Amino acid sequence: MRDLAEKYYLEDNCNCAEALLHAVNDTCGLGLRQEDFKLVGAFGGGFGCGITCGALAGAMAALGGMVIRDRAHATEGFKGLCAAYVSAFADKLGDVNCEVLKERYFTDGGSRCLRTVQLAADVFEAFARENGIGMERGDVSLREGGPGCAACGSNPAETVESD
Repeated sequence: MRDLAEKYYLEDNCNCAEALLHAVNDTCGLGLRQEDFKLVGAFGGGFGCGITCGALAGAMAALGGMVIRDRAHATEGFKGLCAAYVSAFADKLGDVNCEVLKERYFTDGGSRCLRTVQLAADVFEAFARENGIGMERGDVSLREGGPGCAACGSNPAETVESD
């Protein structure tokens, strides 16, 4: 997933949020159309003003696309899963704030926030695997009400406390 996120970020000139969502879409077969990525376009650069990291926001959109069955509030355990993901992101990258992350990881010379995007992709992939969220292409069985991850058969709604 890291390589895909890097490709979208550097070669296709996507912002951090778009790159993460593209990478998850390609890896997991979410079935998003090109125009769907516009929905996260405003998340890049910390929502354009340096607040919450766009890579985190793009990953949260992907998480919702993989786990929510109908509505977020009606998906048991989703709120706790989101909180756990934000915590995992902060633990790995040191913060969730774009300005703080830019001070730590931003580089001139064209790669901009590539290191943040790479780490965010790593966090997403590890979190999804650890929580039984399908990472195989086309495995969106949680969203469709199936048993969960095809590889391990777990369901994060059963392992994360409900709202």
